[in-house]
Amino acid sequence: MWGSIFSCAACCLAFLPKIHKLSEEEKEEENDTQIKMADSIPLLTPYKLGNFNLSHRIILAPLTRQRSYGNVPQPHAILYYSQRTSKGGLLISEATGVSNTAQGYPETPGIWTKEQVEAWKPIVDAVHAKGGIFFCQIWHVGRVSNSDFQPNGQAPISSTDKPLKPQIRANGIDEAEFTPPRRLRTDEIPGIINDFRLAARNAMEAGFDGVEIHGANGYIIDQFLKDTVNDRTDEYGGSLENRCRFALELVEAVVDEIGADKVGIRLSPFADFMESGDSNPKALGLHMAQALNKYGILYLHVIEPRMKTPGEICECYDTLVPMRKAFNGSFISAGGFNRDLGNKAVAENDTDLVAYGRLFLANPDLPKRFELNAPLNKYNRATFYIPDPVLGYTDYPFLESA
Repeated sequence: MWGSIFSCAACCLAFLPKIHKLSEEEKEEENDTQIKMADSIPLLTPYKLGNFNLSHRIILAPLTRQRSYGNVPQPHAILYYSQRTSKGGLLISEATGVSNTAQGYPETPGIWTKEQVEAWKPIVDAVHAKGGIFFCQIWHVGRVSNSDFQPNGQAPISSTDKPLKPQIRANGIDEAEFTPPRRLRTDEIPGIINDFRLAARNAMEAGFDGVEIHGANGYIIDQFLKDTVNDRTDEYGGSLENRCRFALELVEAVVDEIGADKVGIRLSPFADFMESGDSNPKALGLHMAQALNKYGILYLHVIEPRMKTPGEICECYDTLVPMRKAFNGSFISAGGFNRDLGNKAVAENDTDLVAYGRLFLANPDLPKRFELNAPLNKYNRATFYIPDPVLGYTDYPFLESA
């Protein structure tokens, strides 16, 4: 018996060089296959974003999740963000308040206090441990608030004193009511800009790789940009150049604080979120794209014209291509993308990177699913904004367990 085993072993040993050679060939074939696959899937091609080497072009969009109790990021966010991290992947955090006047939704995180900065650190560390790049989106909601969210029950601040009409919340049942805002005095505006500057500094202290300034979706920057909202008669209102002044001064302050190579901005010139539309969105978008070149920021992140209102794709013939061509830095597109549309946008050079929101929310391994063209989990809109630390947050299955 032992003799037969040893003779078999000797026989196998005689063939080892051949087997080893075959194994190397298989490895080479596998590498060739992976390269070809990446070539055929534009979203999975590498991209150099300034100093960051991205392994693919699928970005986690900033997604408000309302699970930061008392405006302090919570430990359950460690799992949430690390689940959606891939080596060389870029994540943009949920919108994060720059001050105690910036809030308009329950349980959203901030980054203006030492406690908040410390709470962000383990979350950022978890993303970095998996090789991800993490930017913090900093925001101020402006008039999209009510006195319950404001210090001392004061009125929200804005570019205007025009009130917002009540709106049905995302659950389709509850109604959000907004306190009429107080128009900022001209001499108060530098203070709001300074809040963004300090928030950017705090983000870097928390370990983030950079910040994205939230200038979209009808919040305070958008309230200055859009002519249906901004009715000012000072140097921050009236002409297109004046309406863009607040945003550009704010960008300059943040760039001076942390460096242009760590700064992006998100815009939505074509959208009408929170009653913030513009009469000439093409001119607004193009002017901002050109004006931002002066500051040399890392990227411009823009919501597609087809997303005029949240969550609804409309037929639209407008395009972001003029903004894309006018801006010198990297370009991120967001809004209504699936796998095919994302690949098409990258292949046709309409954008450099594509941000995914709801699909990434429901599919923590979205890049892998796109690579394999695997089925996607369906998102549950009813659990987008509930305060549960698990349900609709970290319980979406990975491909292996689906």
